[in-house]
Amino acid sequence: MEIQATQIGVDGPHGPLLRPTSLRIRTGELALVAGEPGTGHTALALALAGQLRPDSGTVLLDGKPGAAGLRRRVAVVDAPQVTEPDDGLKLAAVVGEELALTGAPAGRRAVAAWLTARDADRYATDRFRTLPPTVRTRVLAELAAARPGVELLILDSPDRHTDDAHSWWSVARTHAERGLAVVALCTHSSARLLDVTAAHLGKHDQPPPITPAKPAPSKTAPAKPAPAKTAPAKTAPSKPAPAKSKPATTLEEKP
Repeated sequence: MEIQATQIGVDGPHGPLLRPTSLRIRTGELALVAGEPGTGHTALALALAGQLRPDSGTVLLDGKPGAAGLRRRVAVVDAPQVTEPDDGLKLAAVVGEELALTGAPAGRRAVAAWLTARDADRYATDRFRTLPPTVRTRVLAELAAARPGVELLILDSPDRHTDDAHSWWSVARTHAERGLAVVALCTHSSARLLDVTAAHLGKHDQPPPITPAKPAPSKTAPAKPAPAKTAPAKTAPSKPAPAKSKPATTLEEKP
């Protein structure tokens, strides 16, 4: 899969929401896109996902236009005021709703098992406003990646929840290593914390995305067969040494 956005711009009632921006992303690639707050992070995410028609430029999926195809294959994760969960919702409720949308079992036990498998069961009854940022981003990305047909994840401004850029970048990288295309949108200050050349909102000439190396399967040396146990050699019991006899005493003849 390849998505090519060329000079896409979005106009707002009081000025541009997104200045013309270009970006290309393919399956298994990871792109970091930086811009100052308010320069179009969510507008770019929604345009790439076919949920917002750009006022200029084009978005092509495998060389062809088609918003419907983009909507099926792109998931926008945690976009402010668009796809972010309500702060008052409990984690278990959001997970249950997402699992139901994918057709997976979504009962209480299924939700508990899903969270336990991801080491997040301790947060099941926590509300979203109190979740640790890393857990929030990781869980929402996992849920989005599980939707049928999704091939591109867009993490929209995960750095608004934390100063630890490496925490959400690790989540993005993990999904790219699994074969998805991933775009992470952040501020310039967050991008500078990562050893990555970022693309920029409002720019046309962009650096290519990176292709994370997939983790090599662990190789375990075949177990060496245990040496055969040999029975201890039987030795004939040693005969006890004969008891030493005292020398016989002789009586001297009397004269």
